[in-house]
Formats: sequence, structure tokens, C-alpha cells
Amino acid sequence: MLARFRLSPPVAFTVVAVTFVWFLAASSAPSPLYVVYQERFAFTDFTLTTVFAVYVLALIASLLVIGALSDHIGRRPVLLGAIGLEIVSVVLFLVADGVGWLLAARIVQGIATGAATATLPATLVDLAPRPGRAGLVNGTAPLTGLGLGGLACGALVEFAPAPTRLVWVLLVGGLLVAALLVALIPETIERRPGALASLRPRVGVPSRLRSGFAGVVPTLVASWSLSGLYLSLGPSVVTQVFGVRNHLVSGLVVATLCLTGALTGFLLRARPPVRVLAPSAAVLALGTLVTLVGVLSGSLVVSTVGTLVAGVGFGAAAFATFGTLSTLAEPHERGELFAATYTLSYLAFSVPAMIAGVAATVGGLRPTALVYGGVIVVVGIVATVLGRRVAAPAGPERVPATSRVP
Repeated sequence: MLARFRLSPPVAFTVVAVTFVWFLAASSAPSPLYVVYQERFAFTDFTLTTVFAVYVLALIASLLVIGALSDHIGRRPVLLGAIGLEIVSVVLFLVADGVGWLLAARIVQGIATGAATATLPATLVDLAPRPGRAGLVNGTAPLTGLGLGGLACGALVEFAPAPTRLVWVLLVGGLLVAALLVALIPETIERRPGALASLRPRVGVPSRLRSGFAGVVPTLVASWSLSGLYLSLGPSVVTQVFGVRNHLVSGLVVATLCLTGALTGFLLRARPPVRVLAPSAAVLALGTLVTLVGVLSGSLVVSTVGTLVAGVGFGAAAFATFGTLSTLAEPHERGELFAATYTLSYLAFSVPAMIAGVAATVGGLRPTALVYGGVIVVVGIVATVLGRRVAAPAGPERVPATSRVP
């Protein structure tokens, strides 16, 4: 019966793009709330980053296990399952009254986001009204969602009633609408055997691509480690280091980095990504260094300027790393290569942040932020040097058909 009401491909493309943004907005919504939960449930910075990290580890596991499932059973069933799990996670947040509930909510949310992240980009490519449109949306939607989620949640916590409840009610409402609309999109994949076999986790880099991949790794690690710091401990730094208890400002910390990154990726869309690799790492390192000066001096203004510069580097790095890898790999190699890339990205996103949580609990938040940022500056400098080497033999004509960010 639903077949009579199927959406046209252009409308379905828009539905999937908005769903992509909504998913990532839900994943960053807890960031401004971490400070509230920390005060309400009386837990340490280590526990806070553990709540953050279990989400990413669950997401990685989901990516590795479910990543290829939609190629066998279809895009729509996987997306509907991911939305259903996301609704479960949001309800867990809604009723949470302790750390255990937060951990459970983030694990379920990680599984849901991993399944969605593996399927949404492919669905956009399937439905794209013209070449290049899917690459643009895949490159900007995740960062846009992360930024809007942090900003909107920060505003709701600061100005709206029931700060730990209202945001989740609104997210559930949006997810229910998304489920209804996704059920109406046309299926773009014919069912084929091998679904169970596709659930076996596989990750690796084809041997001929390892040299090029190694040149991209430092930029990848620096950019994702920085975003992990902002999304886990960023709001706590605003509260404890700068003494600002306005939750909207906490949300702006995440939004400044991510939305600046999304805009940068959009503006760079016509550039050869390999040529952006070294400059993106240099700008990321510079922005992080300026931010550290702000943290060291206690100046929120200086730190904000640094975050804006780092956001430019973050967006450029996302565009450059995934775009460069697209140019290196043949079509039949990209699935394996991007699975390895996503795994490394999310490990860089979570593991350093969790180590920082331990360090902040033992030695204090300000010294931890300074050391963490200092390491990112060093890695960024190394990435700048290696990025120049990767770009050197590449001709300007090597522009990928699509570049995307997880």
C-alpha cells in the first residue's frame, strides 16, 4: 500500500539529507548537557568522558558489523532500524536518573548512528538528482548536524524549562517524522544474498594504498582528536576554566567548531582535496595554538578566535582527507578503505578524549586541555609536512567525484 505514496527521488534525497543532519544533531545534543548531568549525578571528568567514549566505540562496532548490510537487504530497512534504535536511545536519555542510564543511552545511540552513518551516504548517492550533489551533502551534513545539535541543546538548556527533558522530547518528535518519511522513500537496492556474511567485521587498507593512506593519517588523527576534545570536555572547560555557566555558550563551543567546519567544506568544494591537505593541517595547528593561549591566559575571546580558526582547519581537513583518499582508491577499493578510515577517525575521536578524562580527574582540567592541545599542535605540524609530500606528485586534475565525512 505504501508503494502508492512513494516519494520522488528529489524529494526523497532531501528527506535523507535532513535525516542525516538530524541524526548527527542528536549525537551532539548531550554535549551541553554533560555539565548538567555531572552536577546532578555527581560524577568525575573521567566518568564524563567514559559516557562520551562508549558512544564512539559502539558506533565503530556498528560500522564494522552493519556497514555493508544495506547492500544486501536494502537501504530503507536499515535506515528504519537505525531510526528505531535512535528513538530508544533518546527515550533512555529522557528517563535517565543516573550514570548507568546515560551509558546505556549512549551505547544504543552509538549503534544507531553507526548504522545510519554507514547507510545514509550511500542512499544519498543512489538518490542524487545530479553528480556532485551527494558528495556536497555528505561533506557538510554531518558537521552541520553536530554544530546545530550542540547549539540548539545549549539554548534549550539555558532558556527553556526542563533542561534535561525538553530536548529529548523534541528529538523524538523529529525522529518519528523522519521514520514516517523514510518509509516512503523509494528503495534503490535489490535484495541479494550474503546478508549474514556481510555482518562479519572486516577492516584493512589495500596494500598499494598504504603509502598514500599513511600520509593522510596525521591530519585525520589531529582533526578528529580535536573534535573529540570539544565535544567531550569543551563545555566543562567553558565552565571550569573560564567561569562561564551559561549553557548557550557551552553549546556555542561545539557549534563554532563544527559549523565553521561545515561552511569551510562547502566553500572548498571545487578545490582538489589533495592540495588542501597540508594547508588544512597548518590552519588546524594554528587555531589550536591560539585556543591554548586563550586557555592559558583565561581569555574566552582569544580562545573563541582560536576555535574559529581551528574550525576552518577542521572543515578543510575533513574535506581534504576523505577527498584525497577518494582520489587514491579505485571504486572497488573504496569500501574497504573508508571502513578503515572511519574506524581510525572514531578511535582518534574517542580514545584521546577518554585519556584526557582520566588526566583531568587526576591533574585538573586546565593542564589537561593544555597538554592535549599541545599534542594536537605537534601532530598538526607533522601532518603539514606529510601533507605536502602527498600533494607533491599529484596533478591538479585529480579531483574526486565525491568526498564525504562520516
